Amino acid sequence: MTKNALLSAVWKAADDKKALDLIALDLQGISLITDYFVICHGNSETQVQAIATEIRKQAEKLGVRVRGVEGMDKARWVLVDMGDVVAHVFHRDEREYYNIERLWSDAKEVERV
Repeated sequence: MTKNALLSAVWKAADDKKALDLIALDLQGISLITDYFVICHGNSETQVQAIATEIRKQAEKLGVRVRGVEGMDKARWVLVDMGDVVAHVFHRDEREYYNIERLWSDAKEVERV
């Protein structure tokens, strides 16, 4: 599984669950933690959980080991760590508050996923 294929699968999983304001940031050469962030949000805790669950399910279906999932219990900011790709699934209010896109403003947005 290439990291680009994983990125595409994560994007599609989030999109399939109607994630909002979906973006991918290329962190290669910027971060030692991961190569890509996928960032999106849902309008309710239920939608946030559904998006994160689908991302995890699709990654595992591809044979990718999900290293960790944090925040599912409150579903305000769920992080799904798949190594080369980390997904941040926010509740709308938390996304506006934390604005992690601004924190990683050195990263380029991936044009095509």
